[in-house]
Amino acid sequence: MTDPRQSDDSRFPDPVYRRTVLAPLFDHARTDHAEGFRRIDRAHLVMLAECGIVEPATAGKIARALQEIDAEVDPGALEYTGEVEDYFFLVEAELKARLGPDTGGWLHTARSRNDIDHTLFKIALKGHLDGMLTQARALLEALIGTAKRESATIIVAYTHGQPAQPTTLGHYLSAAIEVLIRDIERLEAARATCDLCSMGAAAITTSGFPVDRARVAHLLGFAAPQRNSYSCIAAVDYTTGAYSAVELLFLHLGRLIQDLQFWSAFEVGQIYVPNAFVQISSIMPQKRNPVPIEHMRHLSSQTVGRARMMKDIMHNTPFTDMNDSEGESQAAGYSAFASGGRVLDLLAAFMGALKVDGARVEANIRRSCITITELADTLVRREGLSFRQAHEIAAATARDVVARGADLPSGYAAFSAAFEEATARAPELDEAAFREAASPEHFVAVRTRYGGPAPEPMAEALAAYEAALGGFARAASDRTDREAAAAAELDKKFSELLEVR
Repeated sequence: MTDPRQSDDSRFPDPVYRRTVLAPLFDHARTDHAEGFRRIDRAHLVMLAECGIVEPATAGKIARALQEIDAEVDPGALEYTGEVEDYFFLVEAELKARLGPDTGGWLHTARSRNDIDHTLFKIALKGHLDGMLTQARALLEALIGTAKRESATIIVAYTHGQPAQPTTLGHYLSAAIEVLIRDIERLEAARATCDLCSMGAAAITTSGFPVDRARVAHLLGFAAPQRNSYSCIAAVDYTTGAYSAVELLFLHLGRLIQDLQFWSAFEVGQIYVPNAFVQISSIMPQKRNPVPIEHMRHLSSQTVGRARMMKDIMHNTPFTDMNDSEGESQAAGYSAFASGGRVLDLLAAFMGALKVDGARVEANIRRSCITITELADTLVRREGLSFRQAHEIAAATARDVVARGADLPSGYAAFSAAFEEATARAPELDEAAFREAASPEHFVAVRTRYGGPAPEPMAEALAAYEAALGGFARAASDRTDREAAAAAELDKKFSELLEVR
Protein backbone atom coordinates (compact mmCIF):
# COMPACT_ATOMS: atom_id res chain seq x y z
CA MET A 1 0.00 0.00 0.00
CA THR A 2 1.32 3.42 -0.90
CA ASP A 3 2.04 5.77 1.99
CA PRO A 4 0.39 9.07 1.00
CA ARG A 5 3.01 10.95 2.98
CA GLN A 6 5.70 9.79 0.57
CA SER A 7 3.95 11.33 -2.43
CA ASP A 8 2.60 14.52 -0.78
CA ASP A 9 4.37 17.35 -2.58
CA SER A 10 1.83 20.05 -1.61
CA ARG A 11 3.12 23.15 0.12
CA PHE A 12 1.76 25.00 3.12
CA PRO A 13 -0.48 26.87 3.09
CA ASP A 14 -3.23 25.51 0.91
CA PRO A 15 -4.70 28.50 -0.99
CA VAL A 16 -8.17 28.04 0.48
CA TYR A 17 -6.82 27.66 4.02
CA ARG A 18 -4.71 30.75 3.46
CA ARG A 19 -7.74 32.78 2.29
CA THR A 20 -10.28 31.54 4.83
CA VAL A 21 -8.16 31.23 7.98
CA LEU A 22 -4.60 32.50 7.88
CA ALA A 23 -5.22 35.83 6.15
CA PRO A 24 -8.09 36.87 8.49
CA LEU A 25 -6.05 35.83 11.54
CA PHE A 26 -3.08 37.82 10.29
CA ASP A 27 -5.28 40.89 9.78
CA HIS A 28 -6.76 40.58 13.27
CA ALA A 29 -3.29 40.28 14.78
CA ARG A 30 -1.80 43.27 12.96
CA THR A 31 -4.80 45.54 13.67
CA ASP A 32 -5.71 44.45 17.19
CA HIS A 33 -2.48 43.18 18.72
CA ALA A 34 0.59 44.68 17.00
CA GLU A 35 1.32 46.96 19.94
CA GLY A 36 0.87 44.05 22.35
CA PHE A 37 3.37 41.98 20.38
CA ARG A 38 5.81 44.88 20.51
CA ARG A 39 5.53 45.25 24.28
CA ILE A 40 5.78 41.50 24.92
CA ASP A 41 8.92 41.18 22.77
CA ARG A 42 10.58 44.03 24.63
CA ALA A 43 9.59 42.90 28.12
CA HIS A 44 10.62 39.31 27.45
CA LEU A 45 13.97 40.45 26.07
CA VAL A 46 14.66 42.67 29.09
CA MET A 47 13.86 39.76 31.40
CA LEU A 48 16.08 37.32 29.46
CA ALA A 49 18.98 39.75 29.74
CA GLU A 50 18.39 40.52 33.43
CA CYS A 51 18.22 36.79 34.27
CA GLY A 52 21.43 36.04 32.37
CA ILE A 53 19.68 33.74 29.91
CA VAL A 54 20.77 35.89 26.95
CA GLU A 55 24.19 37.53 26.84
CA PRO A 56 24.09 41.32 27.11
CA ALA A 57 25.69 41.87 23.69
CA THR A 58 23.19 39.51 22.05
CA ALA A 59 20.30 41.22 23.85
CA GLY A 60 21.57 44.58 22.59
CA LYS A 61 21.63 43.34 18.99
CA ILE A 62 18.09 41.99 19.31
CA ALA A 63 16.90 45.26 20.87
CA ARG A 64 18.32 47.31 18.01
CA ALA A 65 16.77 44.97 15.45
CA LEU A 66 13.37 45.24 17.16
CA GLN A 67 13.69 49.00 17.05
CA GLU A 68 14.47 48.84 13.33
CA ILE A 69 11.45 46.64 12.72
CA ASP A 70 9.25 49.13 14.56
CA ALA A 71 10.58 51.95 12.39
CA GLU A 72 10.43 50.11 9.06
CA VAL A 73 7.42 47.78 9.27
CA ASP A 74 3.99 49.42 9.43
CA PRO A 75 1.46 46.83 10.63
CA GLY A 76 -1.38 48.85 9.16
CA ALA A 77 0.09 48.59 5.66
CA LEU A 78 0.84 44.87 5.71
CA GLU A 79 -0.91 42.37 3.47
CA TYR A 80 -0.82 38.65 4.10
CA THR A 81 1.30 36.86 1.48
CA GLY A 82 1.43 33.35 2.90
CA GLU A 83 5.22 33.48 3.19
CA VAL A 84 4.91 33.11 6.97
CA GLU A 85 2.18 31.45 8.99
CA ASP A 86 1.13 34.45 11.09
CA TYR A 87 2.14 37.83 12.47
CA PHE A 88 4.36 36.29 15.14
CA PHE A 89 6.43 34.47 12.53
CA LEU A 90 6.66 37.63 10.41
CA VAL A 91 8.40 39.45 13.27
CA GLU A 92 10.64 36.45 13.89
CA ALA A 93 11.51 36.28 10.19
CA GLU A 94 12.38 39.99 10.24
CA LEU A 95 14.66 39.42 13.22
CA LYS A 96 16.47 36.52 11.56
CA ALA A 97 16.84 38.48 8.33
CA ARG A 98 18.62 41.25 10.23
CA LEU A 99 20.61 39.19 12.72
CA GLY A 100 20.89 35.70 11.28
CA PRO A 101 19.03 32.65 12.59
CA ASP A 102 21.28 32.07 15.60
CA THR A 103 21.16 35.55 17.11
CA GLY A 104 17.62 36.29 16.00
CA GLY A 105 16.36 33.03 17.44
CA TRP A 106 17.35 33.89 21.02
CA LEU A 107 14.29 36.06 21.62
CA HIS A 108 11.93 33.09 21.61
CA THR A 109 13.80 31.36 24.43
CA ALA A 110 11.44 30.10 27.19
CA ARG A 111 8.24 31.28 25.57
CA SER A 112 5.57 29.96 23.21
CA ARG A 113 2.85 31.34 21.03
CA ASN A 114 0.52 29.87 23.66
CA ASP A 115 1.56 32.17 26.49
CA ILE A 116 2.13 35.05 24.07
CA ASP A 117 -1.37 34.75 22.62
CA HIS A 118 -3.20 34.66 25.93
CA THR A 119 -1.14 37.59 27.19
CA LEU A 120 -2.01 39.51 24.02
CA PHE A 121 -5.70 38.80 24.47
CA LYS A 122 -5.59 39.90 28.11
CA ILE A 123 -3.84 43.14 27.19
CA ALA A 124 -6.52 43.85 24.58
CA LEU A 125 -9.41 42.89 26.85
CA LYS A 126 -8.06 45.10 29.62
CA GLY A 127 -8.07 48.00 27.19
CA HIS A 128 -11.64 47.31 26.09
CA LEU A 129 -12.80 46.85 29.68
CA ASP A 130 -11.09 50.08 30.71
CA GLY A 131 -12.95 51.94 27.99
CA MET A 132 -16.27 50.44 29.03
CA LEU A 133 -15.60 51.12 32.70
CA THR A 134 -14.88 54.77 31.90
CA GLN A 135 -18.20 55.01 30.04
CA ALA A 136 -20.06 53.12 32.78
CA ARG A 137 -18.72 55.52 35.40
CA ALA A 138 -19.90 58.44 33.26
CA LEU A 139 -23.37 56.89 33.10
CA LEU A 140 -23.31 56.31 36.85
CA GLU A 141 -22.40 59.96 37.38
CA ALA A 142 -25.25 61.06 35.09
CA LEU A 143 -27.76 58.83 36.89
CA ILE A 144 -26.66 60.10 40.29
CA GLY A 145 -26.88 63.69 39.08
CA THR A 146 -30.39 63.19 37.74
CA ALA A 147 -31.46 61.31 40.87
CA LYS A 148 -30.26 64.21 43.04
CA ARG A 149 -31.96 66.77 40.84
CA GLU A 150 -35.22 64.82 40.80
CA SER A 151 -35.08 63.37 44.30
CA ALA A 152 -38.41 64.98 45.21
CA THR A 153 -40.09 64.72 41.78
CA ILE A 154 -43.18 62.53 42.07
CA ILE A 155 -43.71 59.78 39.50
CA VAL A 156 -45.94 56.71 39.22
CA ALA A 157 -44.26 53.40 40.04
CA TYR A 158 -45.62 50.45 38.09
CA THR A 159 -45.90 46.76 38.88
CA HIS A 160 -47.14 44.21 36.34
CA GLY A 161 -47.54 47.06 33.87
CA GLN A 162 -50.12 48.85 36.02
CA PRO A 163 -49.93 51.95 38.28
CA ALA A 164 -49.01 50.79 41.78
CA GLN A 165 -47.71 53.50 44.13
CA PRO A 166 -46.25 56.98 43.91
CA THR A 167 -42.53 57.42 44.40
CA THR A 168 -39.94 59.88 43.11
CA LEU A 169 -37.81 59.73 40.00
CA GLY A 170 -34.76 59.94 42.25
CA HIS A 171 -35.92 56.87 44.16
CA TYR A 172 -36.61 54.94 40.95
CA LEU A 173 -33.22 55.88 39.48
CA SER A 174 -31.54 54.89 42.73
CA ALA A 175 -32.66 51.32 42.08
CA ALA A 176 -31.02 51.45 38.64
CA ILE A 177 -27.94 53.06 40.17
CA GLU A 178 -27.50 50.19 42.62
CA VAL A 179 -27.70 47.64 39.80
CA LEU A 180 -25.19 49.65 37.76
CA ILE A 181 -22.82 49.78 40.73
CA ARG A 182 -22.98 45.99 41.00
CA ASP A 183 -22.47 45.69 37.24
CA ILE A 184 -19.38 47.90 37.46
CA GLU A 185 -18.12 45.70 40.29
CA ARG A 186 -18.58 42.67 38.01
CA LEU A 187 -16.62 44.44 35.24
CA GLU A 188 -13.91 45.29 37.77
CA ALA A 189 -13.72 41.65 38.89
CA ALA A 190 -13.46 40.53 35.26
CA ARG A 191 -10.68 43.01 34.66
CA ALA A 192 -8.82 41.72 37.71
CA THR A 193 -8.83 38.25 36.15
CA CYS A 194 -7.47 39.71 32.90
CA ASP A 195 -4.76 41.43 34.94
CA LEU A 196 -2.94 38.13 35.61
CA CYS A 197 -0.13 37.62 33.09
CA SER A 198 0.28 34.34 31.18
CA MET A 199 3.88 34.97 30.07
CA GLY A 200 6.35 32.38 31.34
CA ALA A 201 3.91 29.51 31.06
CA ALA A 202 5.46 28.82 27.63
CA ALA A 203 3.55 26.01 25.91
CA ILE A 204 2.08 24.47 29.08
CA THR A 205 4.53 23.79 31.93
CA THR A 206 6.82 26.86 32.14
CA SER A 207 10.48 26.33 31.30
CA GLY A 208 13.74 24.88 32.55
CA PHE A 209 15.31 28.30 32.04
CA PRO A 210 15.46 30.53 35.13
CA VAL A 211 12.87 33.02 33.87
CA ASP A 212 11.38 35.66 36.14
CA ARG A 213 7.65 35.56 35.43
CA ALA A 214 6.85 38.32 37.90
CA ARG A 215 9.33 40.63 36.19
CA VAL A 216 7.69 40.24 32.78
CA ALA A 217 4.24 40.67 34.32
CA HIS A 218 5.39 43.90 35.99
CA LEU A 219 7.00 45.33 32.85
CA LEU A 220 3.82 44.65 30.89
CA GLY A 221 1.68 46.45 33.49
CA PHE A 222 -0.05 43.36 34.88
CA ALA A 223 -0.91 43.11 38.55
CA ALA A 224 0.85 39.72 38.86
CA PRO A 225 1.63 36.54 36.94
CA GLN A 226 -1.12 33.96 36.78
CA ARG A 227 -0.01 31.21 39.14
CA ASN A 228 -0.68 27.87 37.48
CA SER A 229 1.01 27.54 34.09
CA TYR A 230 -1.59 25.15 32.68
CA SER A 231 -4.26 27.61 33.72
CA CYS A 232 -2.40 30.33 31.81
CA ILE A 233 -3.05 28.63 28.49
CA ALA A 234 -6.22 26.65 29.20
CA ALA A 235 -8.43 28.61 31.64
CA VAL A 236 -10.21 31.10 29.43
CA ASP A 237 -12.35 32.39 32.26
CA TYR A 238 -10.73 35.76 31.67
CA THR A 239 -12.75 35.76 28.44
CA THR A 240 -15.97 34.22 29.73
CA GLY A 241 -15.83 36.36 32.86
CA ALA A 242 -15.38 39.56 30.88
CA TYR A 243 -18.23 38.84 28.50
CA SER A 244 -20.49 37.58 31.27
CA ALA A 245 -20.06 40.94 32.99
CA VAL A 246 -20.73 42.79 29.74
CA GLU A 247 -23.81 40.68 29.03
CA LEU A 248 -25.32 41.37 32.45
CA LEU A 249 -24.60 45.10 32.25
CA PHE A 250 -26.60 45.49 29.04
CA LEU A 251 -29.29 43.01 30.00
CA HIS A 252 -29.94 45.17 33.05
CA LEU A 253 -29.72 48.49 31.20
CA GLY A 254 -32.16 47.13 28.63
CA ARG A 255 -34.82 46.84 31.32
CA LEU A 256 -34.32 50.48 32.35
CA ILE A 257 -34.45 51.54 28.70
CA GLN A 258 -37.69 49.61 28.19
CA ASP A 259 -39.26 51.58 31.05
CA LEU A 260 -38.22 54.81 29.35
CA GLN A 261 -39.96 53.62 26.20
CA PHE A 262 -43.13 52.82 28.15
CA TRP A 263 -43.07 56.06 30.12
CA SER A 264 -42.67 58.16 26.97
CA ALA A 265 -45.73 56.63 25.27
CA PHE A 266 -48.52 59.09 24.56
CA GLU A 267 -50.98 57.21 26.75
CA VAL A 268 -48.62 57.32 29.74
CA GLY A 269 -46.63 60.49 29.14
CA GLN A 270 -44.77 60.28 32.44
CA ILE A 271 -41.59 61.65 30.93
CA TYR A 272 -41.07 64.40 28.40
CA VAL A 273 -38.32 63.69 25.89
CA PRO A 274 -36.61 66.94 24.81
CA ASN A 275 -36.64 67.85 21.14
CA ALA A 276 -32.94 67.08 20.82
CA PHE A 277 -33.83 63.41 21.27
CA VAL A 278 -36.97 63.38 19.10
CA GLN A 279 -37.33 62.61 15.39
CA ILE A 280 -40.39 63.57 13.40
CA SER A 281 -42.48 61.42 11.11
CA SER A 282 -41.96 61.71 7.36
CA ILE A 283 -45.73 61.88 6.83
CA MET A 284 -47.49 62.55 10.16
CA PRO A 285 -46.67 66.07 11.37
CA GLN A 286 -48.02 65.51 14.89
CA LYS A 287 -45.66 62.63 15.69
CA ARG A 288 -42.83 63.04 18.21
CA ASN A 289 -40.80 59.85 18.00
CA PRO A 290 -38.22 59.37 20.78
CA VAL A 291 -36.29 56.94 18.59
CA PRO A 292 -33.00 57.23 20.52
CA ILE A 293 -34.70 55.04 23.14
CA GLU A 294 -35.32 52.38 20.50
CA HIS A 295 -31.70 52.58 19.37
CA MET A 296 -30.50 52.15 22.94
CA ARG A 297 -32.78 49.16 23.35
CA HIS A 298 -31.73 47.31 20.20
CA LEU A 299 -28.05 48.15 20.69
CA SER A 300 -28.29 46.78 24.22
CA SER A 301 -29.83 43.61 22.81
CA GLN A 302 -27.10 43.38 20.18
CA THR A 303 -24.47 43.74 22.89
CA VAL A 304 -26.09 41.04 25.01
CA GLY A 305 -26.13 38.74 21.99
CA ARG A 306 -22.51 39.41 21.06
CA ALA A 307 -21.33 38.88 24.63
CA ARG A 308 -23.39 35.71 24.97
CA MET A 309 -21.91 34.46 21.71
CA MET A 310 -18.45 34.54 23.30
CA LYS A 311 -19.60 32.33 26.14
CA ASP A 312 -21.33 29.97 23.72
CA ILE A 313 -18.13 29.63 21.67
CA MET A 314 -16.32 28.40 24.79
CA HIS A 315 -19.05 25.93 25.70
CA ASN A 316 -17.95 22.27 25.61
CA THR A 317 -14.45 23.11 24.37
CA PRO A 318 -11.53 21.10 25.78
CA PHE A 319 -9.72 22.41 28.84
CA THR A 320 -6.52 23.20 26.98
CA ASP A 321 -5.02 25.74 24.61
CA MET A 322 -7.24 25.73 21.51
CA ASN A 323 -8.12 28.04 18.64
CA ASP A 324 -11.74 28.36 19.72
CA SER A 325 -10.74 30.92 22.34
CA GLU A 326 -8.13 32.73 20.29
CA GLY A 327 -7.65 35.11 17.35
CA GLU A 328 -10.91 35.21 15.47
CA SER A 329 -13.07 34.58 18.52
CA GLN A 330 -11.39 37.41 20.41
CA ALA A 331 -11.80 39.74 17.45
CA ALA A 332 -15.49 38.84 17.17
CA GLY A 333 -16.04 39.68 20.82
CA TYR A 334 -14.66 43.20 20.55
CA SER A 335 -17.81 44.24 18.67
CA ALA A 336 -19.71 43.92 21.96
CA PHE A 337 -17.65 46.75 23.38
CA ALA A 338 -18.31 48.88 20.30
CA SER A 339 -22.12 48.55 20.41
CA GLY A 340 -22.21 48.68 24.20
CA GLY A 341 -20.15 51.84 24.28
CA ARG A 342 -22.68 53.56 22.05
CA VAL A 343 -25.46 52.70 24.50
CA LEU A 344 -23.53 53.97 27.52
CA ASP A 345 -22.70 57.30 25.90
CA LEU A 346 -26.22 57.86 24.59
CA LEU A 347 -27.95 56.82 27.80
CA ALA A 348 -25.75 59.12 29.89
CA ALA A 349 -26.67 62.07 27.65
CA PHE A 350 -30.36 61.08 27.61
CA MET A 351 -30.60 60.78 31.39
CA GLY A 352 -29.04 64.18 31.84
CA ALA A 353 -31.74 65.73 29.63
CA LEU A 354 -34.68 63.73 30.99
CA LYS A 355 -37.70 65.67 32.31
CA VAL A 356 -40.83 64.52 34.13
CA ASP A 357 -44.21 65.72 32.87
CA GLY A 358 -45.66 66.70 36.24
CA ALA A 359 -49.16 67.43 34.94
CA ARG A 360 -49.45 64.00 33.33
CA VAL A 361 -48.12 62.31 36.47
CA GLU A 362 -50.66 64.17 38.60
CA ALA A 363 -53.48 63.15 36.26
CA ASN A 364 -52.40 59.52 36.27
CA ILE A 365 -52.23 59.48 40.06
CA ARG A 366 -55.73 60.95 40.33
CA ARG A 367 -57.16 58.37 37.92
CA SER A 368 -55.43 55.35 39.45
CA CYS A 369 -55.95 55.86 43.23
CA ILE A 370 -52.38 54.69 43.84
CA THR A 371 -52.11 56.45 47.22
CA ILE A 372 -54.77 54.15 48.69
CA THR A 373 -52.18 52.02 50.52
CA GLU A 374 -51.21 54.98 52.66
CA LEU A 375 -54.87 55.65 53.48
CA ALA A 376 -55.11 52.11 54.86
CA ASP A 377 -51.84 52.57 56.77
CA THR A 378 -53.10 55.86 58.22
CA LEU A 379 -56.27 54.17 59.48
CA VAL A 380 -54.15 51.58 61.29
CA ARG A 381 -51.99 54.25 62.93
CA ARG A 382 -54.69 56.84 63.73
CA GLU A 383 -57.91 54.83 64.09
CA GLY A 384 -56.45 51.73 65.77
CA LEU A 385 -57.83 49.32 63.15
CA SER A 386 -56.21 46.11 61.98
CA PHE A 387 -54.58 46.40 58.59
CA ARG A 388 -57.06 43.97 57.03
CA GLN A 389 -60.05 45.98 58.24
CA ALA A 390 -58.39 49.22 57.13
CA HIS A 391 -57.61 47.66 53.77
CA GLU A 392 -61.26 46.74 53.21
CA ILE A 393 -62.40 50.28 54.03
CA ALA A 394 -59.81 51.75 51.68
CA ALA A 395 -60.79 49.32 48.93
CA ALA A 396 -64.45 50.29 49.23
CA THR A 397 -63.45 53.94 49.00
CA ALA A 398 -61.38 53.32 45.87
CA ARG A 399 -64.19 51.39 44.18
CA ASP A 400 -66.59 54.29 44.68
CA VAL A 401 -64.09 56.86 43.44
CA VAL A 402 -63.24 54.86 40.31
CA ALA A 403 -66.91 54.22 39.55
CA ARG A 404 -67.61 57.96 39.68
CA GLY A 405 -64.57 58.84 37.60
CA ALA A 406 -63.34 61.04 40.45
CA ASP A 407 -60.03 61.20 42.30
CA LEU A 408 -59.17 59.82 45.73
CA PRO A 409 -58.79 63.14 47.62
CA SER A 410 -62.43 63.94 46.74
CA GLY A 411 -63.69 60.65 48.16
CA TYR A 412 -64.17 61.58 51.82
CA ALA A 413 -67.92 60.95 51.78
CA ALA A 414 -67.46 57.46 50.37
CA PHE A 415 -64.68 56.83 52.88
CA SER A 416 -66.79 57.99 55.83
CA ALA A 417 -69.69 55.76 54.80
CA ALA A 418 -67.43 52.72 54.35
CA PHE A 419 -65.76 53.39 57.70
CA GLU A 420 -69.06 53.63 59.60
CA GLU A 421 -70.38 50.48 57.95
CA ALA A 422 -67.27 48.54 58.92
CA THR A 423 -66.78 49.89 62.46
CA ALA A 424 -70.21 51.18 63.56
CA ARG A 425 -68.67 54.55 64.42
CA ALA A 426 -67.65 57.75 62.70
CA PRO A 427 -63.98 58.19 61.76
CA GLU A 428 -61.79 60.52 63.77
CA LEU A 429 -60.01 61.34 60.51
CA ASP A 430 -61.53 64.61 59.23
CA GLU A 431 -61.65 65.61 55.58
CA ALA A 432 -58.43 67.63 55.70
CA ALA A 433 -56.52 64.73 57.25
CA PHE A 434 -58.11 62.38 54.74
CA ARG A 435 -56.95 64.54 51.82
CA GLU A 436 -53.44 64.67 53.26
CA ALA A 437 -53.35 60.89 53.64
CA ALA A 438 -54.45 60.53 50.02
CA SER A 439 -51.80 62.89 48.63
CA PRO A 440 -48.71 61.52 46.83
CA GLU A 441 -46.44 63.99 48.64
CA HIS A 442 -47.53 62.62 52.01
CA PHE A 443 -47.21 59.06 50.69
CA VAL A 444 -43.54 59.67 49.90
CA ALA A 445 -42.75 61.81 52.96
CA VAL A 446 -43.77 59.17 55.54
CA ARG A 447 -41.68 56.43 53.91
CA THR A 448 -38.56 57.27 55.87
CA ARG A 449 -37.29 53.72 56.32
CA TYR A 450 -33.86 52.69 55.04
CA GLY A 451 -34.06 52.53 51.24
CA GLY A 452 -37.31 54.49 51.01
CA PRO A 453 -38.14 57.55 48.88
CA ALA A 454 -38.42 60.13 51.67
CA PRO A 455 -35.75 62.85 51.79
CA GLU A 456 -33.74 61.34 54.68
CA PRO A 457 -33.08 57.86 53.26
CA MET A 458 -32.63 59.34 49.79
CA ALA A 459 -29.91 61.70 51.01
CA GLU A 460 -28.11 58.81 52.71
CA ALA A 461 -28.39 56.64 49.60
CA LEU A 462 -27.14 59.33 47.23
CA ALA A 463 -24.13 59.93 49.44
CA ALA A 464 -23.36 56.20 49.34
CA TYR A 465 -23.65 56.13 45.55
CA GLU A 466 -21.29 59.08 45.20
CA ALA A 467 -18.82 57.33 47.50
CA ALA A 468 -18.98 54.22 45.31
CA LEU A 469 -18.39 56.32 42.19
CA GLY A 470 -15.41 57.95 43.86
CA GLY A 471 -13.99 54.55 44.79
CA PHE A 472 -14.30 53.32 41.20
CA ALA A 473 -12.59 56.47 39.90
CA ARG A 474 -9.71 56.14 42.37
CA ALA A 475 -9.19 52.48 41.48
CA ALA A 476 -9.07 53.36 37.79
CA SER A 477 -6.63 56.18 38.44
CA ASP A 478 -4.39 53.90 40.49
CA ARG A 479 -4.36 51.31 37.69
CA THR A 480 -3.54 53.95 35.12
CA ASP A 481 -0.66 55.25 37.23
CA ARG A 482 0.68 51.72 37.82
CA GLU A 483 0.54 50.79 34.16
CA ALA A 484 2.05 54.09 33.05
CA ALA A 485 4.94 53.57 35.48
CA ALA A 486 5.45 50.04 34.16
CA ALA A 487 5.45 51.27 30.56
CA ALA A 488 8.01 53.95 31.44
CA GLU A 489 10.21 51.37 33.17
CA LEU A 490 10.00 49.04 30.18
CA ASP A 491 10.98 51.86 27.84
CA LYS A 492 13.93 52.75 30.09
CA LYS A 493 15.21 49.18 30.40
CA PHE A 494 14.81 48.54 26.68
CA SER A 495 16.64 51.78 25.88
CA GLU A 496 19.51 50.64 28.10
CA LEU A 497 19.74 47.43 26.05
CA LEU A 498 20.04 49.50 22.88
CA GLU A 499 23.32 50.89 24.21
CA VAL A 500 24.86 47.49 25.00
CA ARG A 501 27.48 46.46 22.42
